[in-house]
Amino acid sequence: MTQNDDILIVGGGLNGPVLALALAKSGFGVTILDAAERDTHTDPDFDGRSYALALASCRLLAAIDIWDKIEDQAQPMREIKVSDGRAGEGPSPWILHFDHREMEEGPMGHMIEDRVLRTALQDAIDAHPAITHLTGARVTAQEVGPSGVTLTLASGDTLSGGMLVGADGRQSGTAARAGIGRKGWGYGQTAVVCAVSHEKDHGGIAHQFFMPAGPLAILPLTQRRSSIVWSETDARAAELMSMDDAAFLDALRPAFGSFLGEIALTGKRFSYPLGLTLADSFIAPRIALVGDAAHGVHPIAGQGLNAGLRDVAALAEVLADARRRGEDPGSAGPLGRYQQWRRFDTTTLAIATDTFNRLFSNNNPALRLVRDIGMAAVNSVPGLRTTFMREAAGLTGDLPRLMRG
Repeated sequence: MTQNDDILIVGGGLNGPVLALALAKSGFGVTILDAAERDTHTDPDFDGRSYALALASCRLLAAIDIWDKIEDQAQPMREIKVSDGRAGEGPSPWILHFDHREMEEGPMGHMIEDRVLRTALQDAIDAHPAITHLTGARVTAQEVGPSGVTLTLASGDTLSGGMLVGADGRQSGTAARAGIGRKGWGYGQTAVVCAVSHEKDHGGIAHQFFMPAGPLAILPLTQRRSSIVWSETDARAAELMSMDDAAFLDALRPAFGSFLGEIALTGKRFSYPLGLTLADSFIAPRIALVGDAAHGVHPIAGQGLNAGLRDVAALAEVLADARRRGEDPGSAGPLGRYQQWRRFDTTTLAIATDTFNRLFSNNNPALRLVRDIGMAAVNSVPGLRTTFMREAAGLTGDLPRLMRG
């Protein structure tokens, strides 16, 4: 098989399909090369994985006709409460409280289950005539020429396109084959991810509880459930993952607290190591990187997927504008504009999440006092508090058109 398209996207997770839909809406022909098999995207069972979508990301999904398919299954985040403390002792009295009623735009974001978002994206790319989705397709080689890129698959098939986008994660083969290096480091932390059901209603309130080993996020889902992202030391996380459900809940309860009544596990547990990784460049000749292929940050601010979706919206805008001006979308000019747009923003995010994690993931009394005073100061100034809320909602900075509503 030899296939030609305007744009080839390697990676069929979330960023790849969203980018494909945004580009197809602008008239591009797109092929997604997905190493996973199709049934990994269409499993209807709840497995515990969920995402915090900032308001700007919800606007992007609305622009590509996805949001109306999933909105009734999304949980609005109406408030965020940030506190410091130790497991079993409860939060400190210094609490940073964000309330969506202080913003004109409404909720700062929504929680959505992985199975809901993936199914909606799969249905949309299946239905779009300008998108080809190849599953179980593993790329083994890429060759860049003056007018395009040719990929070779493990099957021996080849595909050609005007340009290539790597949306293939932190271990991006697209970046490696293009000779793009990476910088970064691990934190000695692992995130344990799961979901729990609880007796009491959460009221749409998200909680971030900073403990010495790392933050615990309790994020509201529909039907009296919450998503848990528990950052622990690597050794402790390995112990938590090895426990049976009853023992795991016994370990979680002192950190979680009793404010939502009795809790029970629902779905599976997952874990992944935490670290910072930043590609040396977001572009190469005829190639662009988005999402974790370009940058991977700590989940402390919940901005990993949202930063990737901002990459997607920016790249889609740059390529569409280039085509309208008569430029070759895969040439150096448009790709350079994309990198200039996104590089500073993502580097700033990487520095901020790295700093916050180092500041909060410890039990140093002096640092604990400094951060508690800092949270109290932010909480006492309405204008500053609103600025932080708009940042969490993804509404600051140079927003792509697809994220402006």
